[in-house]
Amino acid sequence: MNIVRNIFNLLRFDRANWKAVVLCILASMVFWIFNAFNKEYSANLSFPILFEFDGERYVPSEHFPKAIAINVKGIGWDLIRRRVGLKQPEIIIRLDRPSEIKKIVAATLIPVLTPQVGNLKINFVATDTLFVDVDKRDVHRFSLKADISSISFRSGFGRISPVVILPDSVKLEGPQTRLHALVDSILLNVEAENVSENFRQEVEITFPGSEFVKRDPPLAQVMFEVGQVQVITQKLKVRINSLTRVKIQDSVAVSFQIPLNRTSDFESQLREIELTVNERQWRGRKSLQPRLLNVPSYATVIKIDPIQANTD
Repeated sequence: MNIVRNIFNLLRFDRANWKAVVLCILASMVFWIFNAFNKEYSANLSFPILFEFDGERYVPSEHFPKAIAINVKGIGWDLIRRRVGLKQPEIIIRLDRPSEIKKIVAATLIPVLTPQVGNLKINFVATDTLFVDVDKRDVHRFSLKADISSISFRSGFGRISPVVILPDSVKLEGPQTRLHALVDSILLNVEAENVSENFRQEVEITFPGSEFVKRDPPLAQVMFEVGQVQVITQKLKVRINSLTRVKIQDSVAVSFQIPLNRTSDFESQLREIELTVNERQWRGRKSLQPRLLNVPSYATVIKIDPIQANTD
């Protein structure tokens, strides 16, 4: 009974007793944690990667892998520090022939990784394969063109001058394969709504893969004059560029947008506009979009009706 009484006396609400109990529990926990973390464990850790290669001759054509997962064995304290990002070394992988390497089987990197993970022992590499894409550095100059089809104008207004791009070309430096895949000119996509005044906009020069390419300059100015316009629809005679057995209609309706103050000029120049078609373009088709020549620079073609053919 004395033993039971002593236990109840110890657990009675006495600040001195409870403080002693809490301190004992905390001391036991600290001792257990220190003892546990001094043992060896295995864990998957993610190590950041840095690829080294000749940056003067080669550039990345795709984003590099940012990390590699390795299963390692080590003292608990070391694993905890690495897990929370403390003393986490950057793994350096050297690419001696970068343009020839597209993938690296991660397991083959153990001799490279071992001296870089400190006092940890590598069990195996958890990442299966590292994909890399490095290409020879190249430089080309490309002309710039503007696509203004996404620009909407206020009713009764439109473009009344040619589109001007400053500068009209860009120098690109980057992966050879990406540059060679581009066409001769780069299209700038220009967007705006309800335009009724002279237009000027700074546009970023972008294209698929442009994040891997150095652009000089990275921006270009797109500008043109805006004014009141009207739409004129006129039937034009079709001129055939070769002898043909294909029967076609002799005229096609074409709609032009012109500045309001150039109506008389346009009417006097209508006879100079040619609408042509070549027999070789048919190739069994029953309709064809004709080609317009000698359209005044201030006029914009809004619509051309297709030419219908009767091959019977």
